[in-house]
Amino acid sequence: MAASAPGTTSTTPARPSLRWRVVDIVIASVLGVAGGLIFVLWNLAYNPVTAPLEAFLPGLQALFHGIWLFPGVLVALIVRKPGAALYGEIVAASASVLISGTEWGPLTLLSGLVQGLGAELVFAILLYKAWGLVPAIVAGAGAGVGMVVLDLIVWYPGAAVEFATIYAVSGIISGAVFAGLGSWLIMRGLARTGALSRFAAGRELGSRDAS
Repeated sequence: MAASAPGTTSTTPARPSLRWRVVDIVIASVLGVAGGLIFVLWNLAYNPVTAPLEAFLPGLQALFHGIWLFPGVLVALIVRKPGAALYGEIVAASASVLISGTEWGPLTLLSGLVQGLGAELVFAILLYKAWGLVPAIVAGAGAGVGMVVLDLIVWYPGAAVEFATIYAVSGIISGAVFAGLGSWLIMRGLARTGALSRFAAGRELGSRDAS
């Protein structure tokens, strides 16, 4: 690589490190546990909220399943390191199991793994370089794809094509909205408070506001 001429400053941006720092692990863990708490609360509200949708059109209940997908995308948008989406979703799933002691513990952990992988794959395809609104929405949809595939295999084996189609479309849309758009909005909200000053997400928003 050619050296900069004396008296000049290189304008080439420093390549972001993909190595995890201690602060990355701490924040990812805190967000994952917070996500697990939200999972537990949503588990209690899920049936009253989605029952009317399911009665109206079976499969439409998946429109609210994206709430279970947001920790992975949120952690990835903030930490911006390989494995962040997977880590965030697994920690959230693990926390929900530890808090509620659900009988579906192993399946909950499996769901966290598959959903996290769905989002992680999108960021990996983007080489961990794109963290805007569109990548967030696509990653949320990716988590939705993982959720839909696992659910149709585990919970709805042999489901009719009509139900599977409605469930799949609803789940992917929900992932894009709740996990994608929702996580992006949460990230921006946290950045505006200054809580993300040690992360690129916080510094980028701060520099835009200052300009």
